[in-house]
Amino acid sequence: MGKLGFLAGAGVGYVLGARAGRERYEQIKHLTQRAWHNPRVQRQAAHAQAVVAEKASQAQNVVSEKATHAASYVQEAVKEQVHGMAGHGETAPGSSGTTPPRP
Repeated sequence: MGKLGFLAGAGVGYVLGARAGRERYEQIKHLTQRAWHNPRVQRQAAHAQAVVAEKASQAQNVVSEKATHAASYVQEAVKEQVHGMAGHGETAPGSSGTTPPRP
């Protein structure tokens, strides 16, 4: 009878705990929804959204500027390498050293 009593108690505890857990979940859900629909919360959310949009735009500009600068830097470095090789009678890797005919 000990195991049966334990299992019965565990079952009852589970059912009561599940019911209490569901009720508490519903309370938390209700309070969260009420808070979210509060005009002050909505104003703050709108303000936060505007700030994020502004910062994202600024970040986009910075990234674009940095990418352009990096591309120019790489382009100049490649030109220097190619001209440096040509000045020493070397050819760039993969090239034959001759200029291909123009169409």
